[in-house]
Amino acid sequence: MQVLKIITYILVLIGAINWGLVGLFNIDLVAMIFGDMTVLSRIVYALVGISAIIYAILSYKDVFEKY
Repeated sequence: MQVLKIITYILVLIGAINWGLVGLFNIDLVAMIFGDMTVLSRIVYALVGISAIIYAILSYKDVFEKY
């Protein structure tokens, strides 16, 4: 379970950095690396989104167990 949490954390971090760059500077690193909406870039976006959901579920459990 810890490995899954680490992987999802890294992917969410990559997505957050990418969205921050898009919002601040209009730079999309995923599109620059894999091309604009190619199959690979769509896979990366999907993995980041799925990772965010998984990480939120895992973190929700950790946060509310403490309180």
